[in-house]
Amino acid sequence: MDFDISWILLGLPVAFTLGWLASRIDIRHLRFENRQAPKAYFRGLNFLLNEQQDQAIDAFIEAVQNDPDTSELHFALGNLFRRRGEYERAVRVHEHLMQRGDLPQPDRDRAQHALALDYLKAGLLDRAELALRKLEGTPFEEESRLALLAIYERSRDWQQSADIASKLDSTGHASFSGRQAHYLCEQASALVAAGDVDNAAQLLKRAGQLAPSAARPLIDLAKLDQQRGNPAAALATLLQLEGRAPQALPLAASLLVNIAQTPALLASAVNLLKAHYKHTPSVDVMDAIAKLEKDPVASRQGYITHLETEASLVAAARWIAGEKSGSAHNQKLVQRALDQATKPLMRYRCAACGFEATQHFWHCPGCQAWDSYPARRIEEL
Repeated sequence: MDFDISWILLGLPVAFTLGWLASRIDIRHLRFENRQAPKAYFRGLNFLLNEQQDQAIDAFIEAVQNDPDTSELHFALGNLFRRRGEYERAVRVHEHLMQRGDLPQPDRDRAQHALALDYLKAGLLDRAELALRKLEGTPFEEESRLALLAIYERSRDWQQSADIASKLDSTGHASFSGRQAHYLCEQASALVAAGDVDNAAQLLKRAGQLAPSAARPLIDLAKLDQQRGNPAAALATLLQLEGRAPQALPLAASLLVNIAQTPALLASAVNLLKAHYKHTPSVDVMDAIAKLEKDPVASRQGYITHLETEASLVAAARWIAGEKSGSAHNQKLVQRALDQATKPLMRYRCAACGFEATQHFWHCPGCQAWDSYPARRIEEL
């Protein structure tokens, strides 16, 4: 069979025409996709600005599908998922970014940080810890250490907390000596519960050296000295407290009452309370003085003196409790009403989040802030 070259000559123009048409279709399709991606992106941005997060997510998903190599869209999408509480989807987005081999190192660090935040928000603290540990030596190092510190504080791992706080303190951006003193006090409290009071005392002394102006190490050490049967040492420690952190002495007022049960220390304890009260009137200190006064009339007169300087419903209730006028039944009813009214006033309030409690906390159970509770009660603020 002879080969007819005319077929080749006829086929070449046809092949060229088909190729040209195919290229035009591809170019149009590419142009269409390129136009669609920015439109989807800006549409998503518009939804986001109008707080329409569902529509924004749909638009960003469309943009990512049209241009899967755009890392910024992935970050925006992942952050939206996290804000909405869809942590599993946020994790998938950021893990997808981490798996890309062409991702630049700055974006890889950013994706690692975002992934750690996803785990942290989801409450997966063990995974968050591992992810945050990988950020050492990156631009996110300080942020990761702060997040790790929050994790260890929540889990009450005070040794790890101290290690991280020491690293943060070494950067010089902020002082963490106060927190480290609290960690030592927490460890000392655990040792006291276990019966190891000697090592607990050593930790409290270290805490006092680390943060000389901190009140907690001195108060806890005074309590420990009193518990060990050494009230003289406890009183000496509280005298230091009056010199270093006098605003916290009302927190040790009841402890001073216990110390004063030793006759040789009664006068010193009362003098300390009165000297403090003279400069800073406080119901707690006034209560302690009243309990130690030998003369009931004089102790009740102290509440009247307090009322002359402070309009205190608590002090008024304390004074009325000692009055012996009228029928006992009526007095009991009045006193019960006053006690009920003064209960909210005797609470402590966190200055950071407003969480109220009947006892003083060094570490707020509401917002986890340290030293956010003033030593004075709500009525005196």
